[in-house]
Amino acid sequence: MGTSDNPSNQKRVSRREAMRRGVWGAAGMMAAGGLGSRALGEAVKISPEELAKQKATRDAAAIAKAKDKGKVKSVIQIFLWGGISQNDCWDPKPGTGYDYLGEFDKFIPTNVDGVQLSYLFPELAKQADKYSLIRSMTHGVFGHETAAYLMQTGHAPGGRLSFPSVGAIFTYFKKDEYKGLLPPYIVMLRAAGRFSEEGFLGPAYKPFATGGDPSLERFEVQGIVNRGINDARQKARRDLVDKINLLGYGLSEVEEIAAVEEAKEKAYGLILGRGKEVFNLANEPTALRNRYGMHTFGQECLAARRMVEAGVPYITISFPGGWDTHANHFPTMKRQCPQLDQGLAALLEDLSQKKLLDSTLVWCTGEFGRTPNIYWEPPWNGGRHHYGHVFTLLVAGGGFKGGRVVGESDELGAYVKKRPVYPADLMGTFYLLAGIDANASLPNPLGFEAHVLDAEAEGMKSAGMLEELL
Repeated sequence: MGTSDNPSNQKRVSRREAMRRGVWGAAGMMAAGGLGSRALGEAVKISPEELAKQKATRDAAAIAKAKDKGKVKSVIQIFLWGGISQNDCWDPKPGTGYDYLGEFDKFIPTNVDGVQLSYLFPELAKQADKYSLIRSMTHGVFGHETAAYLMQTGHAPGGRLSFPSVGAIFTYFKKDEYKGLLPPYIVMLRAAGRFSEEGFLGPAYKPFATGGDPSLERFEVQGIVNRGINDARQKARRDLVDKINLLGYGLSEVEEIAAVEEAKEKAYGLILGRGKEVFNLANEPTALRNRYGMHTFGQECLAARRMVEAGVPYITISFPGGWDTHANHFPTMKRQCPQLDQGLAALLEDLSQKKLLDSTLVWCTGEFGRTPNIYWEPPWNGGRHHYGHVFTLLVAGGGFKGGRVVGESDELGAYVKKRPVYPADLMGTFYLLAGIDANASLPNPLGFEAHVLDAEAEGMKSAGMLEELL
């Protein structure tokens, strides 16, 4: 029994905390229909035979279309931990009434005919030709960690293996191509839970979490830009180490010593050279920094663009604020949506202007959505709960066409009405555009058979890759 399993070593939970956890759990059950949730219609029904037929047709079309596209060089994933409301953002439902809209009853057109967004996203409305919306994402999972695992790996939760995240998969398959100074898989500012990590691939594929805050005067990146140590002091430390490193000089031809010296030089290049400069946002014009927004998320987006220029294969931005709005939903949305809108719109525009969007895949979503109906009763007082039946995902660049909408939710935003898109469909399309074989075997330390994706063997649904966007 491990330390965490021993009751004597576990942190005691107060009665108040136990009650709070029970309330949140009940909220999830209510949203899933376990405690008499309100009737919201039902999902479109597709027979297994028809689903398999649709999958085969779409997969064949996607493979044919992808042949004419260049490979994805970098990915920027913007993860909205907690699950953002589809109805209040990118799949608005005008005319559904106060119990479904609340105070967010205003909508705006985009620069793509027929596509509307919530009024909270005026900047993204101007860039709609650069991205597409998948309004029929679905998996039916309502728990944070299990849904996050599914959306980060493309594998069903609860199996005997802990699969690597999509970022770790990219790192594994791009390891021979990427020769940059920076780590190949970077997360700002902190990893989004253990399911955004390396799984059974091992620590070599674990994401590097920057820490710090890029909106501050100095972006203090862990191990690279250290607090209280300026460049001159860091260089003086290096010079002192070099002077006393008699072993390194005397045995420089020994293979093991040479490898250590090479690693040291690479580390100093990261700390004092070109690697460190990637995180120096002061090198960017003030006007551009203001366009991204002088808040944490906006500057994370700018830092991500600089990492793309440095060739980093996979970059994750964990939005610096939760979207788990069981309560305080409307104040939270009014505070955070403008930051998401500003930073993401500036990122897409900047990547496009620098001719980087075609080779950079950008995707943005949470682990699920929120209930279409609002819970006004105490203790929620205007909240939305977890919802995995249908939600919206934004995707741009990397071979995806902009200005499109795939799928459709029903009139309330409660269920998929047309063209379900499952996590395996999404991940499969990502890997196709990156030149990664989704059927490829993965090395498992225990010798178990494991593949990049294996939805059919795991009993997961798939309606086919996103050929509509290629």
